[in-house]
Amino acid sequence: MRRLTRPGPAPRPSPASLREPDRPGNLPAELNGFIGRHDELAALARQLESARLVTLTGLGGVGKSRLARHAAGILQDRFCDGVWLVELASLREPHLLDHTVAEALGATGHSGRPVRSALCDLLADRDLLLVLDGYEHLVDACAELTGQLLRRAPGLQVLAAGRRPLGLDGERTVPLAPMSTADATALFADRAAAVVPGFTVGPADETAVTELCERLDGIPLALELAAGRLRALSVDQVLQRLDDRFRLLTGTRPRSSPELPAALGQGGPPSRIPAPLRQGGPPPRHQTLRTAIGWSHELCTPEERLLWARLTVFAGHFDLEAAEYVCSGPELPSDELLDILTELVTQSVLVREETAAGVRYRMLDTVRAYGAGWLAATPDGERLRRRHRDWYLGLATWCELDWFSSRQAEIAARIEAELPNLRVALEQSLETPADTHLGQYLAGTLWFYWVGCGRLSEGRHWLDRALELEGTHDEARMKALWVAGYVAVLQGDTVGALGALQECRDEAERTGNATAAAYALHRTGCLALVCDDMPRAEKLLRAALDRYREIGELNSNVLLGQVELAMAVAFQGELADAVRMCEDVLEVCEEHGERWTLAYAQYVLAFAAWSRGDGGRARALLEECLAIDHTFHDLLGAVLAIELLALVTLGEGDAEEAAVLQGAAGRIWPSVGLPLFGSRHFNQPHARCEEQARERLGAERYEHCRRMGERLDLDAAVARVLRPAGLLPAQRRTVRIAAPDTHEPAASPSASGGETAG
Repeated sequence: MRRLTRPGPAPRPSPASLREPDRPGNLPAELNGFIGRHDELAALARQLESARLVTLTGLGGVGKSRLARHAAGILQDRFCDGVWLVELASLREPHLLDHTVAEALGATGHSGRPVRSALCDLLADRDLLLVLDGYEHLVDACAELTGQLLRRAPGLQVLAAGRRPLGLDGERTVPLAPMSTADATALFADRAAAVVPGFTVGPADETAVTELCERLDGIPLALELAAGRLRALSVDQVLQRLDDRFRLLTGTRPRSSPELPAALGQGGPPSRIPAPLRQGGPPPRHQTLRTAIGWSHELCTPEERLLWARLTVFAGHFDLEAAEYVCSGPELPSDELLDILTELVTQSVLVREETAAGVRYRMLDTVRAYGAGWLAATPDGERLRRRHRDWYLGLATWCELDWFSSRQAEIAARIEAELPNLRVALEQSLETPADTHLGQYLAGTLWFYWVGCGRLSEGRHWLDRALELEGTHDEARMKALWVAGYVAVLQGDTVGALGALQECRDEAERTGNATAAAYALHRTGCLALVCDDMPRAEKLLRAALDRYREIGELNSNVLLGQVELAMAVAFQGELADAVRMCEDVLEVCEEHGERWTLAYAQYVLAFAAWSRGDGGRARALLEECLAIDHTFHDLLGAVLAIELLALVTLGEGDAEEAAVLQGAAGRIWPSVGLPLFGSRHFNQPHARCEEQARERLGAERYEHCRRMGERLDLDAAVARVLRPAGLLPAQRRTVRIAAPDTHEPAASPSASGGETAG
């Protein structure tokens, strides 16, 4: 039985045994104190001890997400394979549910297999807790997926948090009511102290605070919104204003929709809730939450209300530049929008966050739904959605051009942050027949993200959808075709690749599109490379490079074509020519600041160095290659580097570590596609390493070490290889795993003399 208790210190493992990696998971740390809910935590604990699917239900804003995450954090030491959070609130398309779950589990990648099958296989022998948060708008799709995963994975346990149960057999529900008055008061006081330093609930305002919490019915979101108003008001003033808004919301008949645009722009009272939000008779507590949000809405200026409504076209996060383009207009001048947006942040309508892509903003789901109701009642929604799509088309175009520069890492982070909005733009384009070409163009333009950042599976999804539709712009379709062929090549789908690339070549010849013809020829050569036809690969790749020179094309794709040609030449024994070609690539990469293609050039140079017996040079190149691949989350580049590093490590005399690295690579390949493309040339280092490691260790010891490697995810495998500067190679394994609840590295097996893999 798993008990919901805080873990004590775990024992340090023996240095003489193979050390397991740190427990995986993606549960974020809590940023502020968790208040109250002791009875609810106990009830949740009882259900989790006996049920594999437990669903936490309740109205929006009642604290389901926070309670589920807090409980999962306490439980995480009970699951060997960790606790994994899947946030679904910003996902609008049910058909992307499998991709989203795979992404949260770190299982996205290049595989051509159906994502659900890959998920079932991934979880089949795992012992983990999956937390599904905010699924209510995807309940049917989520129930189907959850049921299938639970049937296929006996060690899987699911904690779901949503407004309704999933409706599956064996499901246990824990309804979450509003907080008790005591807990609500404690929560309000804690959040108020964050807004007004030194705030405490003293005798003078105790009665007012208690009344405020009771009138807000103990709903955490409402309490936090009220606490935020203490920036400008006293507790008594907040209570007085809230009292007025309660009367308006419960005693006034809804206004008709034609009055809404004026109310939106001129500051109508929050009782003017749009008809879409009032139909269906929400329960009293739901209206109480609307009271809190409507009151916050009423305190906004007309310009702030208008921006609130318009910002609901964004999915997930957005940045200031996007908001200025999409939401500005005569009523909201772009040069004033920053000030208005800042006020929405101050009033807790928007949340400001620091991310790898810079400062970004987001709305709580319930706040967005409220504003979306206002927007839906105006004729402005379709225009804003088109502007949203146009902004992200432009963003993708700029990022593709800027990918061939020193800003590649910045571009990767930017597209990663914008993925929810790019999905909306793709969906918008592909659902509108007149805009099909825009969807094809966008899916093709994002090739650098699908290929370079480990997203081939999702890229193939959008490309296939786009190519199923007939567009009126040949150029957009041809781009989608060669990118689809490229994706299929890397996934090991020979038939799919040939079909897309041949169609692209035929259409390019018909229309005289020299650029599309060059790309189709290039990717056909790449297909020959992974299919072991080296003479044909060399011929096609040389022809493609000639065409690129004729049309003046130079970018990461063109450089990668030269690297692929070098690989084909190296596999035919011409190492000197391969080295020369890759050194030319390094010079161009250095000139332009290009890093992604540079990593592949370093892989070929490392292969050549290993072939010449220079293991030290090979390791140095592969470590830098792996560091770059990991930066971009390029699974293909990373797993190729790890495979060759295993052989280099074997040559250094460490057969156990070589076997561990082969196991780590084996775990990654299912997310990439066909292992080593099914190619005897690419498989040569792997086969040689396995044969010699088995001979040195014995079959039983080799398998033991390899299984240990299979427990390393990509992050752990990379950390294992990329030791801090100054450590000797034999010490590299001490960096990977610290003993539980300490910051000290575990003892090195090599140093201890134990016959282990670390």
